[in-house]
Amino acid sequence: MLTKLILRLLINAVALWVAARLISGIVFDGTLAQMLVVAFVFGLVNAIIRPIVHFFAFPFILLSLGLLTLVINALMLWLTAALTPALQVHGILAALLGSLVISIVSFVLSMVLMHKHRH
Repeated sequence: MLTKLILRLLINAVALWVAARLISGIVFDGTLAQMLVVAFVFGLVNAIIRPIVHFFAFPFILLSLGLLTLVINALMLWLTAALTPALQVHGILAALLGSLVISIVSFVLSMVLMHKHRH
């Protein structure tokens, strides 16, 4: 269980780092320890706040055929940046693109690392 949580933290950290490297409106200015803090806060935001937002936005998510989920993910990234001084997100487009990059990197790393961890 603890190994899985640490692995999830590392996956979030790498995904956030990749987004900061690829998206010009996302800036990370800090150390590895600060990135781990940002990843931890990002994980908390996604574990606690995102489900609440999804619950209340569910009818609109259905009406938008799921596209509102992208906006919600972008807002979670923006909130993480607001809570952590080492991460800055400049604009909604950067937040949207960043959340897409983070989702893709997290998915790929989860598939590779979680599969290896199971065996």
